[in-house]
Amino acid sequence: MSSNSAIPFLVLFHSCIIMVTLASDPDPVFDFCIPTTISETTCKNSSLATVEDFVFSGIKHPGKFTETGFASIPVNVKVFPGLNTLGMSLARADFEVGGVNVPHFHPRATEVAYVLEGKIYSGFVDTKNKIFAKVIERGEVMVFPKGLVHFQMNVGDSRATILGSFDSENPGLMKIPSAVFGSEIKEELLEKAFGLSSEEIAKLRKKLTPH
Repeated sequence: MSSNSAIPFLVLFHSCIIMVTLASDPDPVFDFCIPTTISETTCKNSSLATVEDFVFSGIKHPGKFTETGFASIPVNVKVFPGLNTLGMSLARADFEVGGVNVPHFHPRATEVAYVLEGKIYSGFVDTKNKIFAKVIERGEVMVFPKGLVHFQMNVGDSRATILGSFDSENPGLMKIPSAVFGSEIKEELLEKAFGLSSEEIAKLRKKLTPH
């Protein structure tokens, strides 16, 4: 390869590296950045930080359970400012017996789920529609790759609890049922895509549309 032809290649290669680097949360440029307010990105003076900025006590107990028997408490920079710029977040998830965390995905993060208590049927589906699922128990960990649909269900005879960790401070959350039937996708399209009647779609929309 001549030196002249190598220059465009090096420019393209460098651009690809930049694109890959920007595809995840940026690296922090300070030891930490406690925001001055929840809505601002400016940091307060580090000399004013205290240990309380780096401690969060809001997941000692389960959150509010939904009709699917599932409760979740997200722990992100909105409730825990000490996470700001660190590129991570977490969530506590609790399941009643038979409780379900419906199929969903996180567009900006890989999740690692650690079972604190109980038995959870847990898995994900890849882009070839291959399923990877099994029952995981206390002390076991499962990883859900970024952007892939995953799910969980308590198959034990008592409550179950999971602690999920994300490699983004804003992983995002898309629940498949509410994204499809709780949005304003045209009814005709849904009828053709799922083979459902207009009455069935209306029932699902009434149940899944946010109020």
